[in-house]
Amino acid sequence: MACSDPEVDLDTIPLIALNMSVRKKLGLYLNPRNPVASDWMAVAEEMGFTYLEIQNYEASRSPTKAVLEGWQARSTDATVGKLLSILTQVERKDIVEDLRPLIDEDVRKYCENQKKKAEPPVQVPEVDSCVPRTPERFGITLEDDPEGAPELFDAFICYCQSDFEFVHEMIRELEQTEYKLKLCVFDRDVLPGSCVWTITSELIEKRCKRMVVVISDEYLDSDACDFQTKFALSLCPGARNKRLIPVVYKSMTKPFPSILRFLTICDYTRPCTQAWFWVRLAKALSLP
Repeated sequence: MACSDPEVDLDTIPLIALNMSVRKKLGLYLNPRNPVASDWMAVAEEMGFTYLEIQNYEASRSPTKAVLEGWQARSTDATVGKLLSILTQVERKDIVEDLRPLIDEDVRKYCENQKKKAEPPVQVPEVDSCVPRTPERFGITLEDDPEGAPELFDAFICYCQSDFEFVHEMIRELEQTEYKLKLCVFDRDVLPGSCVWTITSELIEKRCKRMVVVISDEYLDSDACDFQTKFALSLCPGARNKRLIPVVYKSMTKPFPSILRFLTICDYTRPCTQAWFWVRLAKALSLP
């Protein structure tokens, strides 16, 4: 059943419907190691995570939160209904009973938002202006054609400012060599004066075939990088079309982001594989 039906089928409601308050409460139940009741590890195993993946999640501040994000990113089966089913399977009906009212409220809000998005916008007369305007979707990058042909790219580069030197190296190695790839670098290619989130979404979804994520300790603290990564993942659950390519170019002191652990990475930090780094990355970005 859809959200508009009187009784919502929770198996059709994606896990993204659950807000942070519910996820934190799930952590309060599942994070502590419990010799009697099933904890987050049992839940992760039912979600299909391997032993090594579960061991990696153990280093997270909230393993439950990290597992939920990882499951949400890798599986189209990650629904509210499936989560409740897993909790029942691992004999944690106490959690289902205690949190069900909060979960139902989150689902109700999610359905209301989906319904609003589906409704046609209110039509208002267009206000004319004496200043010629370029539609935002055609006037957001340097080489957009004013006549309406949008500029397209092979890859959107997700990075934080402290990693910009490596982005320059990426430009040299991928654009200014025989690969001749076209990268979308926000600080270089995007015109000023537009809403950052709107423009970023437009570029990732409609203008770029793939997204390269430059992972570093600073990346983990960037709200912009977090938004870009999660938005791109939402377009390709399970990474079926290899849309995201994580790149590590320097050693890290913080744990690798759990939401990207299921993806094959391009690692520049290993001397034994550096010779193949740019060839592998260019090949991945050149795929149709």
